[in-house]
This record gives sequence, structure tokens and C-alpha cells, in this order.
Amino acid sequence: MSKVILVIEDQEDNRRIMRDLLTSAGYKVVEAVTGEAGGISAGGHRPGLVLMDIQLPDFDGYEATRRIKANPALSAIPVIAVTSYALSGDDIKAYEAGCDAYVSKPFSPRALLAQIREFIS
Repeated sequence: MSKVILVIEDQEDNRRIMRDLLTSAGYKVVEAVTGEAGGISAGGHRPGLVLMDIQLPDFDGYEATRRIKANPALSAIPVIAVTSYALSGDDIKAYEAGCDAYVSKPFSPRALLAQIREFIS
């Protein structure tokens, strides 16, 4: 499976943190700042994994995940929700939208990498 990870995140600081973490672990990172751009990027790059923020400027990460998973060419790509939405039930919403895992912010870099490695090496 591809070692490319698509990070869909609208906050530059969060993208930088993930980019630094992932590149230091040997992954190639592709970034998008909106759900729509993320879906287009997923189609173009065919990443091995998507890290999906939930609060995005156009439509939310739940909808972006649904759109990615609805595309037969992209549906097998694992999506991990990485979000500050950490209220009771937010993880269930992520899973119902098609996310394969859920990580709340702030996250432990070690825990996030362990979660990623469950899907790609």
C-alpha cells in the first residue's frame, strides 16, 4: 500500500505538526485545506491513508469522508478522523460517516503513528 498520507486540515499549524511528524516517520504527505480539495486530491494521489479534520471551511469532514468512501476507486482508502470534536458521540458520528478510526486533538504523536501503522507501514 502507498506510503502517501493525505492530510485534510484547514489550520496551518496543525498541518505543519502532522507534516513534520509524518515525514520524520518516512511518509510522504499531501495536504488539502478543504473537504472538496481533499476529495479531489484523494482521487489524484490515491493515498494509502487520509487524516481527516472534521471542522473544515466548506463542508465538514463527515461529508468529505462520505464522498471519498462513495467513490468506488477510493472507498478502500482508510480514513482516520483527527479532530478536536471530542464530545460523547462524536466518534460514533465519524464511524457512521465511514471513518476507520478516530483520534481526538490534542493527540499523542506516538499514539497517532501507532494508529496509522495499523493501516499502512
